[in-house]
Amino acid sequence: MIWDTIANIPLASLLTFIGGGLLLNLAPGQDVMFATACGIKGGPRAGALAGLGVGLGVLFHLTLATVGLGAIAAEYPQVLTAVKYLGAAYLLLLAWQSWNAEPHAPTTRTPESAWRIVRRGALSNILNPKPVLFLLAFLPQFTKIEYGPIWQQILGLGLIFTFTGTLITMAYGILAGFLGMRLSKHMGVLNRISAVIFAGLAVRLVVK
Repeated sequence: MIWDTIANIPLASLLTFIGGGLLLNLAPGQDVMFATACGIKGGPRAGALAGLGVGLGVLFHLTLATVGLGAIAAEYPQVLTAVKYLGAAYLLLLAWQSWNAEPHAPTTRTPESAWRIVRRGALSNILNPKPVLFLLAFLPQFTKIEYGPIWQQILGLGLIFTFTGTLITMAYGILAGFLGMRLSKHMGVLNRISAVIFAGLAVRLVVK
């Protein structure tokens, strides 16, 4: 049903949407930096799982955008402010954990559980109120009433955007993980770099 509606969108418009989405996802933002920090700290596996978790977090925002709750949040800035500070606090917690982590290489320590890494990535995205506002601003530009129900177009386009974005974020995390493994002798320094990235994301979330 949803994909039937997406099929009504002209191919040129759909390709423009996909191309624009790829460019936006390739530009390093909070999601990419989070996966990169996790990759540096825990290796390619951790980077990939963090990217996957971030993608699941985007699905949460896509759900809000589809049902229109993002518009409600936009009308009540205090809601966004509360979520923003919760997200910043969570990132600062991750920064503290990274800063105080034991300086062991990923190959010599017990790997974190996949669920824990994915959950951390999802929370880092869910606690950032900006994605739902971005989706509400970006997706409607490619919708028209003659293509079918608007909510189906929003959901279908959002799923495409989420899928491509998740792959790109996972790729960043994997590349950072290989970099971290090559520099495993300096794991203590890499943990501190990860901590600085997490703390920087917290500040960016509150200030911007």
